[in-house]
Amino acid sequence: MSPLRVLPPVPCAPPLGALLRRYAAGSAVTCEPVDEGLLNRGYRLRTTRGRYFLKHHFDPETADPAAIVRQHRATRRLADLGVPVAPPLPARDGRTVAVVGGHAYALHPWIDGRHRHGGQLTPGQCARLGALLGTVHAGLERVMPAHARTHDAPAESADPADTLTLIDELLGRVHRHRPADSFDALARRRLLERRTLLERHADRRPPRPRGDAVGWVHGDFHPFNVLYRGSAPAAIVDWDRLGVQPRAEEAVRAAAIFFVRPSGTLDLPRVRSYARAYRRGAGATPAQLAAAVHRVWWERLNDFWMLRWHYERDDTRADSQFPATAALVVWWSREYDAVRAAFTG
Repeated sequence: MSPLRVLPPVPCAPPLGALLRRYAAGSAVTCEPVDEGLLNRGYRLRTTRGRYFLKHHFDPETADPAAIVRQHRATRRLADLGVPVAPPLPARDGRTVAVVGGHAYALHPWIDGRHRHGGQLTPGQCARLGALLGTVHAGLERVMPAHARTHDAPAESADPADTLTLIDELLGRVHRHRPADSFDALARRRLLERRTLLERHADRRPPRPRGDAVGWVHGDFHPFNVLYRGSAPAAIVDWDRLGVQPRAEEAVRAAAIFFVRPSGTLDLPRVRSYARAYRRGAGATPAQLAAAVHRVWWERLNDFWMLRWHYERDDTRADSQFPATAALVVWWSREYDAVRAAFTG
């Protein structure tokens, strides 16, 4: 799910002169924004000494310098374990976060690579992706403080009564939207459909996950945050959401993004290859994956962040994802047993 929030205004361009003076990285030659992603702001930077990725940490929920330092420390330690990441470069003073004009920045090596959706992966590459996420979770357990896991209790699952109220509110917004368009028609149809599904499945609200299922996770593992060089992952990027969550849920949530087809179905053979390798890499049990499948299905059933962006914020950046995402909820509800079997078999 994506949180609904308004991000603060940001400068049109980073203060390159002030930033690069803090690094032994030469002088700027070119600086181009990287457009991929919904909440990130980054730049492809070429200087007289090489190529870099300059990240502007501007999301108020993740831009705290102490939290950024924690992310940086985690990626350095994971790199020492052989996990493909791109740790930040230290400035002349040894720090990896540069605060200029009240904004936090970090300089990373540029990683040549491309993003690959799950449909572009062979069964063996799907297994390699699952094993990679399992390695990340196992590695984070080694390099992150264990005591912090007890400070972040997993959230309660969504209350269907609250969701039904939200559906009514969104239907009202759709009805009032002018001029009406094809997106409004699809939104209305899916909202009515979702209301029926929620009323049918209201008694299946999952309990809070057990404590032993919780651990450190990347927090945002999806195709835009994994760079491939050829057939192999070259780097996992964007660790802004590093935190304590149910581990297996991240595996299921990622699969629902990597392996969703445009029609709104999951490629279950690829999911199966991915999930088997994840379980081996993370040491997760089929029962943990089954519980995670149920909670993520429930999360999707109650989630309307794309419609809230569209109608409450007039933000259409996620509109292209809505048709497949909305269709997936309906298909998953119908094929629930097959989806669970793909993750646990």
